[in-house]
Amino acid sequence: MTKEDFTVRVTAMTGTLYRVSCTLLDREADREDAVQEAICRAWARRDSLRDPRFFQTWLIRILINACYDVLRAQKRVVYMDELPEQPAPEESREQSMDLARAVESLERNLRLPVILYYAEGFSVEEIAGMLGLSMSAAKMRLHRARALLREQLLEEDESI
Repeated sequence: MTKEDFTVRVTAMTGTLYRVSCTLLDREADREDAVQEAICRAWARRDSLRDPRFFQTWLIRILINACYDVLRAQKRVVYMDELPEQPAPEESREQSMDLARAVESLERNLRLPVILYYAEGFSVEEIAGMLGLSMSAAKMRLHRARALLREQLLEEDESI
């Protein structure tokens, strides 16, 4: 893979890489570090990619591993700073904010497949490959996530 081809493909995936890192990491700096580390690892190993058609899947798998490395390192770190309060969402965006909060509340192993499937448009087969799961395991995670989201959103509607 040439330098130009690599650069073009990574640039086209920047948004996807960031959103995937958001599903695993809470802090902005950690997200940026993980994305940068993934790109560096991919550049160093670009010759190991056998089929360029799978570049996206390959790079996202590298990113997921980089995010897990950051999470392992965080177990030894205690952050003292508080997050600033989020401004109240506008009423027109309230429903999408409820969904975003519901997705955010999912466990990481359920949240990542949901983001990859619905926000990034990857197939179940691609998600299974990225996460190192069988197709049935990937489908089951999506099924569980949908059920939890449905339950949580219905509870919020009833409380209003």
